Amino acid sequence: MQDRSGKTLTPSQIIEKSINRLNTIMLEFWLMILRFVGYIPIHTIRKLFYLVSGIKIAWSSTIHIGANFFNPDGITIGQDTIIGDHCFLDGRAPLSIGNHTDIASQVLIYNDEHNVHDPDFGNNFGAVTIKDYVFIGPRAIILPGVTIHKGAVVAAGAVVTKDVPAGEVWGGVPAKKITQRKIDDYHYQLGRAMWFQ
Repeated sequence: MQDRSGKTLTPSQIIEKSINRLNTIMLEFWLMILRFVGYIPIHTIRKLFYLVSGIKIAWSSTIHIGANFFNPDGITIGQDTIIGDHCFLDGRAPLSIGNHTDIASQVLIYNDEHNVHDPDFGNNFGAVTIKDYVFIGPRAIILPGVTIHKGAVVAAGAVVTKDVPAGEVWGGVPAKKITQRKIDDYHYQLGRAMWFQ
């Protein structure tokens, strides 16, 4: 037996690859279950499934309807945080989302990407950290290795490829600084998430 690059495998490598493949299939099946669960219009039921899946989410936080995941056990979400509908959260490397953070609808957060310069088209993993009181606008994309610091704002549709400093407002493709937020003492609460969402 050979791997995808044509290298002959030893019996122990075949067993290891078989076990990895079975684990991957089981994870993919569970991700499909989570996709179905993501459309149950009751926050508590969805949250219980997410907790069982390994997502570390505070009870005061909410993930709205239609979310998708990779490796949920790599995801941590703090207190009073709201994740909008149809977001994608990648846990293949650590994804940490802070307290009082508002992530709008259809935001995509990736912490793995293909290395287009690698002859094997391998992966580049990079943890993503989103600090407290951050707002990320609809359809923004956050790429691997990025930290978005406290109180920062990412505009709708932005593609964030590098760290966003505290209190700055970034937008565009690739995202860059637009302005500075006019407050720096953050103490607000996001409040109740919408029912049936």
